[in-house]
This record gives sequence, C-alpha cells and structure tokens, in this order.
Amino acid sequence: MKLITGLHHVTAITGNAQENIDFYTGVLGLRLVKKTVNFDYSDVYHFYFGDEYGTPGTIMTTFPYGKDLINGRHGKGMLNTTAFSVSLEALEYWMNRLEQFNIPFKQPQQRFSDEVFIYLEDFDGLGLELVFNDKDERKGYYNGYIPKGYAIKGIHHVEIWQDGYERTAALLTTQMDHKVIRESSDRLRLGTENMPGKYVDLLSAPNALKGLAGRGTVHHVAFATPDAASQLEMVKRLNAYGLEHTEVKDRKYFTSVYFKEPGGVLFEIATSGPGFDVDEEAAFLGEDLQLPQQFEKRRERLAEVLPVINYPTEKFR
Repeated sequence: MKLITGLHHVTAITGNAQENIDFYTGVLGLRLVKKTVNFDYSDVYHFYFGDEYGTPGTIMTTFPYGKDLINGRHGKGMLNTTAFSVSLEALEYWMNRLEQFNIPFKQPQQRFSDEVFIYLEDFDGLGLELVFNDKDERKGYYNGYIPKGYAIKGIHHVEIWQDGYERTAALLTTQMDHKVIRESSDRLRLGTENMPGKYVDLLSAPNALKGLAGRGTVHHVAFATPDAASQLEMVKRLNAYGLEHTEVKDRKYFTSVYFKEPGGVLFEIATSGPGFDVDEEAAFLGEDLQLPQQFEKRRERLAEVLPVINYPTEKFR
C-alpha cells in the first residue's frame, strides 16, 4: 500500500481577506469549504477552498494576514506555482473570463504534448497556472455560473524551484512513493500516479535568487496519506531517513506532520480524513466561523478582530 497517495492541499500567505474570497470563490469559482482560524495564530483567518467537499488534491488554503504584510519573493527553495486543472476545451472560456475581471495572464503555452497552460497571479502575486488537459476525470465544483464542464477540477501539480533537484527527488522517490513521470531540459515531473493532482514538478533554477517568505508566497504543501496508521508509518520512514519533523498535530479536519525537505520547502503529511463535514453539514460548508475547541472561549474576541467578509458572487457572474 502506498503511504502517500498524492497532493492534499497547498497553503499560502496572503493579504486582504475579502480580496482572497473574491479571487478564489468569485473569479476561480472554487467553493469556500471552511472558514476557521490559523491554529498557530488565531487572530488570522484560515480559509479552505476546493471542490464541493474539499476533497484532498483540490484544496487551496490561505492565511490572509492583511495588506500591510510585506511581500515575499519567488525564488529558489520555494514552491512558486500552484497549478489548477481544467478541461482542454475550456481554454477560450478562461481567457475570456480572466480578461473580463482584468486579471493579467501570460498567453497559452504548450508544456508537454497533451498539456497547455496559462500563468497568472492572484491579487497578492501568488503564482498560479491553469493547466488545460484531457486526463482529469474529477468533476470540479459547480458554483451556478461557471459552466460545469469548465470548472476547475482541483490542483494539477505544484512547481518547486531548487538549485539542483536531486536531493528533493531522492526523498520523493525513495520515501514518499513518487516515481518519475516526465522529464524535460530543466523540469522533472514526479508523481504517485500519472494523473493530475498527483504531480510535483521540480525545476532546476541555479541562477534564480533565493525565495523569501511573505505575502504572495506558499507556506507549505501537504501530501495525502490515507489514515493515522499510514501517517505513523511515514513518520518511521522520515526518522529512518534522518529528517526532523513535528509531532502529530490535530488540525480537526485531518492530522498533520510537518518537516522541511532537503531543498528547504516545508512539507506536510496530512490524513485524508475525517474531512470538512465534522463540524457542519456538507450543504453548508464554509458558511459559519468554525473553531477548534481550544479557541471557543475566544470566539467573541475573534469576532471583533477578524475582518467582516461577504460573498459578492453577483459581480463575478
């Protein structure tokens, strides 16, 4: 049995909370499946965006610290691009949609023979791609106005820049159940399977500046493991490999173990369950502020300090 089944989620450091909601639910059409707080800094929201149920591999999460947070810098030692998967026939629709909302993007490019992508950034400068392909069988979330066949299906891959990618590739292939999927001059694509949502692209970028954390950068990437037992087996592998890691942390919707891979990117091993319906019904995910038990006594205070947000979906139709 594989201990790692693919990507679980990507978590980014972002700015204004309302702009965050506007971009990921309004422009991209993802569902806000959970509105909670950063478990390590509870005065800041933690938003989870994904498909209808927040299925592992579809989830983008953000810590919106506010617009006063200093900008980060893309570069070596960081995850610089999170790519979302959409159907091949949706290319023209998404180009028109991004133009409609004045979102700058680079013209379509072919990466591999069966993959076309466009690069864009969210309102904080976070690197994103839409990857148009015909391999992804996931349905995506129907939000009522983006046509069902054109909805984002989930994360396609993440792109990590390194001085040289050998040490990260060795970790992924020998300990984390990845294999080489494709290779080009400066890109090595690894995956637990040859399917969108399972890929990690490593870029050799020795001439790039070192990345700096801040607004518009990725905090960590999480890989999915089936359950608590497989997570503990992964911990044994990390110990045998000589990697320092955290204890198992309860994130309410999954449990997590964090560690830095040899290239400096923060990795997380997250269980696939119990999922986002443990504290609200699936039909109402993301509607109310949900807190872990240790923060319930601060609910009144948090309601005062957390920004008021709303869902102005009308202007994004």
